[in-house]
Amino acid sequence: MQQRKLGPFSVSAISLGCMNLSHAYGAPVSAGQGERVLLAALDAGVTMFDTAALYGFGANETLVGNVLSRHRSRFTLASKCGMTGVDVAGDGKQVRVIDGRPETIRATCEAALKRLRTDVIDLYYLHRWDKQVPIEDSVGALAGLVAAGKIRTIGLSEVSAATLRRAHAVHPVTAVQTEYSLWTRNPEIAVLQACRELGVAFVAFSPVARGFLCAELQDVSTLDAKDIRRSMPRFSPENYAANLTLLPAYQAIAQEAGCTPAQLALAWLLHQGEDIIPIPGTTRVEHLEDDLGAVNVKLSADALARVDALINEKTVIGSRYNEQGNREVDTEVF
Repeated sequence: MQQRKLGPFSVSAISLGCMNLSHAYGAPVSAGQGERVLLAALDAGVTMFDTAALYGFGANETLVGNVLSRHRSRFTLASKCGMTGVDVAGDGKQVRVIDGRPETIRATCEAALKRLRTDVIDLYYLHRWDKQVPIEDSVGALAGLVAAGKIRTIGLSEVSAATLRRAHAVHPVTAVQTEYSLWTRNPEIAVLQACRELGVAFVAFSPVARGFLCAELQDVSTLDAKDIRRSMPRFSPENYAANLTLLPAYQAIAQEAGCTPAQLALAWLLHQGEDIIPIPGTTRVEHLEDDLGAVNVKLSADALARVDALINEKTVIGSRYNEQGNREVDTEVF
């Protein structure tokens, strides 16, 4: 597996986002299936695994810890704080809460270390900036965790270039994680440039556009009732039908390049810069193997130009998040 630099670490050029195994796209997979995917990724050369306290309200960190802790020396471990499940009503039902207060960050980290069965988390992200808390305070708490040896490096997720610069002034930021793919170009406005100026790696989540660029999801009515894509404007029946019209030409480019649609999406990202590390997620080993094959896809300048012109912020219909989701992120928008 090709390697890319992420702060002090060298990680696989394509790493694994673990969210899908426990969260967001319907019912979580069985523990056995999750173990198969995680171990297959490790055996295939994946050396960074990305999880979060939010995913399955701790269940994903537990899964990763149960399966991978015995192999801890073989990979870089990334997790996130600042957005967790909280029993707000006292009825035992957890709801998603953004909370960047220093005391919450410290408590979340202690719980994560136990679930992950490790003494230290290599890369710990602030999952969302809590806009009720100065970014300097949240990053200061993360810096305290570095000093205490609980985490090794600090990351931020879904932040603007301005917020990144404020945070970096408090403590060096190792990575920014934000959605980036052919159909989500927001990082290109300012964040990618800011990352490069500051020497910050860029980790791209949802690099195959939440499945759209795999060209397999044709009917959004088949999505699970709890699938988060049902609340995303791009996946509304009307918008998705319009977006599907982009796929025949996209699939033709993939065929010409000798790769699958998912590999084309990932290869396009890899070609955008050596500082970009995609973290696709999957629940199936065969999809994992397909994704990892993208490291061997070489795209011509013509293919890159054609796919770039075909799928971008001007040709895709619908916002990536609904109104609430857009309020919660801190990224520049087209």
